[in-house]
This record gives sequence, C-alpha cells and structure tokens, in this order.
Amino acid sequence: MVTFPTAASSAISRRTSAIRGRRIHALAWIAVLATAPFLVSCSGTSGGASDPADPPAAPATVSVAGPSGRVAAGATAHFVATVTNAASTNVNWEVNGIPGGNSTAGTIGASGLYTAPASVPSPATVSVTAVLVTDATKTGSATITVVSAAQNNGGVFAWRNDSMLSGVNSAETLLTPATVSGGTFGKLFACPVDGEVYAQPLYMANLSIPTMGLHNVVFVATENDSVYAFDADATVCQTLWQTSFLTGGATPVPSGDTGSGAISPEIGITGTPAIDPVGETLFVVSKTKLNGGYVQQLHALDLFFGGEKSGGPVAIQATVKGTGDGNNNGGQVPFDPLHENQNGGLLLSGGLVYVVFGGYGNTDPFHGWAFAYNAATLGQVAVFNTTANGARGGIGPAGASPSADSSGNIFLASGNGSFDLNTPRTDYGETVARLGAQTLAVADFFTPFTQAYLNASTLDLGSSGILLLPNQTGSIPHMAMVGSQQGILYLLNRDNLGQYAPGGPDHVVDQLPVGTLAGAIFGTPALWTGTNTLYIAASGDSLKGFSFSGGVLTHSPSSQSSAIFGSPGASPAISSNGSASGIVWMVDTSGFGTTQPAVLHAYDATNLSKELYDSSVKSGDAAGDAVPFVVPTVFNGKVFVGTQTELSVYGLLP
Repeated sequence: MVTFPTAASSAISRRTSAIRGRRIHALAWIAVLATAPFLVSCSGTSGGASDPADPPAAPATVSVAGPSGRVAAGATAHFVATVTNAASTNVNWEVNGIPGGNSTAGTIGASGLYTAPASVPSPATVSVTAVLVTDATKTGSATITVVSAAQNNGGVFAWRNDSMLSGVNSAETLLTPATVSGGTFGKLFACPVDGEVYAQPLYMANLSIPTMGLHNVVFVATENDSVYAFDADATVCQTLWQTSFLTGGATPVPSGDTGSGAISPEIGITGTPAIDPVGETLFVVSKTKLNGGYVQQLHALDLFFGGEKSGGPVAIQATVKGTGDGNNNGGQVPFDPLHENQNGGLLLSGGLVYVVFGGYGNTDPFHGWAFAYNAATLGQVAVFNTTANGARGGIGPAGASPSADSSGNIFLASGNGSFDLNTPRTDYGETVARLGAQTLAVADFFTPFTQAYLNASTLDLGSSGILLLPNQTGSIPHMAMVGSQQGILYLLNRDNLGQYAPGGPDHVVDQLPVGTLAGAIFGTPALWTGTNTLYIAASGDSLKGFSFSGGVLTHSPSSQSSAIFGSPGASPAISSNGSASGIVWMVDTSGFGTTQPAVLHAYDATNLSKELYDSSVKSGDAAGDAVPFVVPTVFNGKVFVGTQTELSVYGLLP
C-alpha cells in the first residue's frame, strides 16, 4: 500500500475523475499540486469609471504550480497553469521569457511538460511562465533549479556503503573536524516512523521524481513493515512517500511467536535494503503474519513512488536435501519463515540480490540460509544452507550483509552451529566461506581449529561482517577481516582462506589475540587509507585504531577514545574528503531495550582521543531511543541515525 502526505491524499480524492486511467504518475502530479509551496499569480488593472450599482468585474488571474526543488539535466517536470475569471483558459508557455524555451534554458510544451537542458555547468535556476492567450498581460510563474545529471549518482545504496562493507564515504566536503567541533553541528530535525529502525538508512542524492522535481532522499525501513522516503533536507520532515506491506489484514510478527525476545515487540523489516541506482529500484524483505501463517517476501520497489516492480513481491521459500533440525522426515529441510531471521543486509552484486538469514538468539530450530535472486525478474537463482544435516550456523551477524569482491565472489560468515570435520562437508557452522556468485557453492572456507569449543560455548566466529580490504602490496594482495564473539579479529587471505587445521594453529595471515580487545566483536571494523588505520569498537571497549599498512596489522592501538562503548559495541562509519578531514562516526546503542537514547559520537580520525561531537552533551540534540547494531549513514553534510521511534538527522546548523 502506497500512501502520500495528508494534503496530497485530499487532493487525489478531489481530482479522481480528472485522472482516471493515468495511474501513479497522475497521482504524483496531484500530490505536487496539493503541496506546491509556490503559487505565483499576476493580474492586471483596467481604467475607466464603473457603475456604482454594479460591482467591478474581477480581473483575470494566472497562477502556475510546479515541483518545488530541483530537476536533473535532461529530466522532465510538469507545470500546471490555473486561470480564473477569463472566458478562455488557454495559455502559452515560456522559459526565461522565451516562448517554448530553448536548448540552454530547457523547453516546454503546450501541456506544461518542461524538459531540462541536456547539461548544465553548474546549478541554474530557470523561470517557467504561463501567458494567457487572450490577454498577454496576465501571467503566472514558478521557478525550478536544474543541476547536473551526474550528481544523481551519489548516495549510500547498501549496508556499510558498498559491497566490500567499507563503511567509508570519501567524498564528504561539508563535514570536517573543524565544522563538526566548532559548535555549528547538531540535531537538525527528526522524522517520526511507525516502528523500530534496525536497518541502516539509505540515501540517494538528487533523485529526479517525475512531477515532483529533484530531491535528496533518505529511505528508512521499520519493524512495522513500512518503507519511507523522506526528503533528506527538509528541516520540517517531509514524507515523499510511504509504502506499507500490511495489506489484507497482515500484521508484523509478534516477537513472542518466535519464542525469543531478541527483536521486540514486533518483527517486520530487519535487514538493510539495497538500492539499484541505475534500475531505480529498492530491494527489501518483509516479514508478516496473516491468518495464523507466516511469510517473508522479497520486494522490488520503485524509487519514485514506492510501488512494486518486476512482478514482486515473491515469497522466499526453498527446500534442500538434509536431515538437520526442522526436516520434514523425508530427507529435506524446508525454509521456515517464522524462525528464520532476515537480520543481515541485502547485497546487490552482478545483477543478483543476495538475502541471508540466521536465528533469533539461539532459539531452535534455525539454519543459516543464503538466497540469490535475479534483480530484474526476482527469479530465484541459487540457495545455500549452512547446516543442512545439522543445526544453527546463522548468517547476517549484527546486521551485516554478505561481501562481494570485484570478481563477483560472495563472502559470508556463519555463527555457532554444526561443522563437518571430514569431507565431503555439508555443514559449515563457525565458518567464513567464499561462494560462487551464480551457484552459492562453497569454493573455499576458513573454520578455526577451536570450532568445537566455540560451538559448545555458543560463541560465533562470524559475529561481525567480513570487511574486504583494498589491494595490498606484498605477497598477499587480497585480504579480509572478520571479528568473533571471542574477541579475536582475524586477518585472512581471500584467495586461500585457510580451511580447517585440526589441533591448530589456524592458517590465517594474522589475528589480534584474545585480550587485545575488551569484549566480543559485533561491530564490523572500518579501514581509512588516509591514515592507514583500522578502527574497531568491541563490546565494553573504547574505539581503537590499529595501524594497517602493506598488509601488516599492528597489535597495539595507535590511539583510542576515552569513551567506552557498552554492549554490543559499534560499527564505525568514516567520512573524509579524499585522504583529508577524516572523521570516525559511532552510535552508542548500549541503552537498547530501555528508553535511553542512542548517542552519536564523532572522532578525529587522526587522533581518537580528540572527540569532536557527542549528542548527549548538547541540549536538544538527543537522538531517539536506541536500537542495537545501527550504523550511521553519513552523506552530503548530514548524519542519519535510526532509532525506536524516529529517524534522527544531524548536520551543520543554520
């Protein structure tokens, strides 16, 4: 179900007969007419005496309504003229005073459809004018700003920014250590939402919405099965659209139905969606309950209005050979839509959408599942179960998505669960695996020699996402890092993960030994090449930076924060302007499960003892109440934080 703001909804009902058959684009047009902030009118006067017994005739007026904001070069926008007190309502259109416009300012047709020029060297504001045919002195105008189409490519389209899970935005020019620490940074506004926000907010710059103009848009998904598109810059929150998957009597799944309170009080959308900016599609998985049954569905949503695309949604379902937990007594293990937790972010790579599942805590039965779907058709391509002949082995720890390298290899990590000591292996609990993109077949893997102890102690190897590192100099160019619940950070060779070494030692490149970090690693580390530093915040530990250069990781921190991040720690995000102005952003969510707010922190990336910002210090800057494992989204001068009841937005103050 797609809904528009209240004013727009009333406008739609008023104009139903006028737009019959035009469907979604007409609805959007009407929504704009209802909310357009500028109605510019011009009226003339006439001389001569009037009969005092007759009231003077009202002068004719012309007003123009159009999309506020901006439009991308080469894109279109609708303008509508309203004429009153005139026998004829016909108008002629001009752009910057030129009838019909031209290639420099843009052109406009008789219907009011404006087409922006193919290119602009810099943002340019143009005036669109309607001239009354019967009286050229009666005009109305509205303005729109044309920006380069190349700017539409910017944004944060996936969990931790990209398929390598870097967490780095190296094109941030507005947020610098000076501007963030100078007292001019703080909370700008908040957008209320209908459920808890576990998913990382996603961002698309300069989305050219037909009839609505150009907007910077932030997308937010909730546990109440809603997806919102908010204007990222409107200081009084503006909802561009909202899509709810609660149709036909469906509800979110009550947490009690799963037998666990890991996510409470309801379960809807947990994993971070993924955006295809070229295909203009947002992929997201919903979980609902209807008539006592449960279903998880993959949706492909149109970015402009939130409608379903590609024949979606499709129910996520599969059956694999096996005798593991939850089997059907016929040598098969079916996917269980109730007990499987779609916690991990979605990954879009090579034209495929990858969706992963784990459990709710250690509430059996569950397995680790990975699915691959064709992004264009939503057809299922491949399925992988980590423990088809065993139990557990969940995927998607702490909200992490799978990783993908430039060759299309898929990397994922499983938690505690069954592991086959001998070949041929079918169970891969406590394992980092490299899978084939099209088949999801295991091509290589790493399992610690301590896997039996880890499994018995319910300690996950893959408690963090798998960070794929930029190519390194030396004999091992392709490396990856993964954290464990035991507090060990492993450095792996992506081309030879090390497999399993009974009795040890593990075949890894290096590792931070137990005790280097104070607790479990639930946050995925981040590497900034500006300082060649790896940043990590374990549970109950400070934010620490470790030098990493030429494939060599130091075992002592080069700097660390004074603040301690309680359970579950945090996943750092980094913003910089190339190799300068580095900032490490953190969200302290240790207050989750209570009414304590999330706390946004910012640190100088060159010296973590220098804190630039703390949202708990400044009056009025508190975020909404905390949700665990959230990752801040930093882009275009703003920081977006998901919470229990709102999207909290921070940036440079007016």
